[in-house]
Amino acid sequence: MDIVEYTKFLITSIATDKDMVSVKEIGSDENCIRLEVLIKETDMGSVIGKSGMNAKAIRTLVQAYSYLHDKKKVLINIEAF
Repeated sequence: MDIVEYTKFLITSIATDKDMVSVKEIGSDENCIRLEVLIKETDMGSVIGKSGMNAKAIRTLVQAYSYLHDKKKVLINIEAF
């Protein structure tokens, strides 16, 4: 499982409309991976969480996964469509 699949797994476990979740890598260099997460607007509140706590937890888990496998920093951009 790569970092995109892992991130999608985490987001779909929170989102109510699982078919509308899209995660893709939008850029990478030698030290950093950039991911873009697109979710339905109605799921934005549950994915971000109160005061951004869910988003922070997702970022922490994805960063830990990356350090175990790629040893790169991960930047996650969460947007609604």
